[in-house]
Amino acid sequence: MLNRVCQILSILSFLMVTSVIGGGYMGYKYVTSEQFKAKLMNEVLGNVQGLMPKILDKGLPEMTGPTIPEFKQPKI
Repeated sequence: MLNRVCQILSILSFLMVTSVIGGGYMGYKYVTSEQFKAKLMNEVLGNVQGLMPKILDKGLPEMTGPTIPEFKQPKI
């Protein structure tokens, strides 16, 4: 009886390990794929483009100040 229980637990353990390894591999392949990169880039750019006009209107000054004069080192 104990032998049968150990065999069943061994089979279940093997199935769990192979499913975790297979899921990790498939997840890695998906995250490193070009489709995922394109999907993520489109999502980010879509969000940024929606925010840009609002930020640019608030952040850009009408006129900038004068340039900073050149710093001259003293002669030693």
